Amino acid sequence: MVKTWSDDNPKAALMSRKRTMIVDAALRAFLESGYAESSVNRIAADAGVSIKTLYRHFESKDDLFSAVMQAACSPSAAQSADASEPAEPGEPTWFSEPPAVALPIAGSDYLRHALSKEQLDLYRVVTRDAPRFPELARRYREEVTGTRDALFTSYLDRWLPVTGWEVRDKYGAAATFAALLKARLFDDALLGLKSPSEEDIAGCAADAAIQMLTLMETGRL
Repeated sequence: MVKTWSDDNPKAALMSRKRTMIVDAALRAFLESGYAESSVNRIAADAGVSIKTLYRHFESKDDLFSAVMQAACSPSAAQSADASEPAEPGEPTWFSEPPAVALPIAGSDYLRHALSKEQLDLYRVVTRDAPRFPELARRYREEVTGTRDALFTSYLDRWLPVTGWEVRDKYGAAATFAALLKARLFDDALLGLKSPSEEDIAGCAADAAIQMLTLMETGRL
C-alpha cells in the first residue's frame, strides 16, 4: 500500500510524479515489447525508480497494465444528470446535446481515439498476449470497452426519458454503436492498409449515428 499524503504535502506531489513516470515507462514497454516480454525491473529502471517503489504503487504487472489502460485508453466517466443542464465537469460536451446531434460527435470522438496509433498498438498487444494471460484480456475489457460502454449508457440514462424511446439493453446498445462505428474503418487501420482521414471518420460517424438512431427509434435494441 502506498502511504497517502494531504494534497499540500510535498511528498504527495513526488509520489504522484513517480506513479506517472512508472505508468509512462510501462506504456512504452508494452507497446515496444508486448505484455509478455515486458519486465517490471526494466520498467522501473526506465522510470528512474527502484523496483521496491514500483511495487509500492502497483501490486502486480496486471495492476500496472490496468493503470496503463486507465491512463491511455479510458475516457472520463460520465455522471447522469438532468437533460436540461449543461454537461458536468469531466463530461464530454456532447452529453448535453440530443441524440441526433450528440451521436455523430460522440462517434467521431470514439473513432479518433480507437484508430490512433497508440490505441491500435495497445489492441495488438492485448490480442497477441491475451491467450497466455487471460487476466490481461479481462482488464482490457474492463478499462477500455467497459468504460466506453458505461459512458454511452450514462448518456442514454439522461436522454431516453426525454425522447421516450425504449432501450431494453443499454450496454448492448453501446456495443452496437461501437460495432457500427468500427465496421468500415477499424480492420483496415489495424492491418495498416489505410490511415483514415478526418473526412473518413466524420462520414463513418454520421452513417453509424443514422443507423443507431433508427434502431433506437424503432425499439430494436
